[in-house]
Amino acid sequence: MLPEWGLTFSALTTGVFAIGLHYSTYTMQVYRAGIEAVPVGQWEAATALNLPVRRTWTAVILPQAIRRVVPALGNYVIAMLKDTPILMVITVLELMGRARLFSQDHFQFTEPITVIGVAFILISYPASLLIRALERRLVR
Repeated sequence: MLPEWGLTFSALTTGVFAIGLHYSTYTMQVYRAGIEAVPVGQWEAATALNLPVRRTWTAVILPQAIRRVVPALGNYVIAMLKDTPILMVITVLELMGRARLFSQDHFQFTEPITVIGVAFILISYPASLLIRALERRLVR
């Protein structure tokens, strides 16, 4: 739709924007659910203490909500990483696209795909460990 209005971007910019927009809708729902999961008593206590709205959000609500949303956000970080090969549809050559080109040029299909699978594991496993460490830190 944007090219019809005269706005054109590179394939990479379009892909980053599309994946960002796609996952922003999920993260918005995660944050909403995290805020709604804060007990009503916390809201009432902040009101009873006559805290300003900004202080209520920054000192009472958001610290509790963030603890609840970190696991889901960690899942979306890893899912976003695994969804990047779909950008190949709009000619963005990411890891999987490069592996396919190499496979077609050298007639070796198992090795490049295996290397890319290992690369995805080597990226996503440390990310999951970081998310787990963040979860443990927020529990304290």
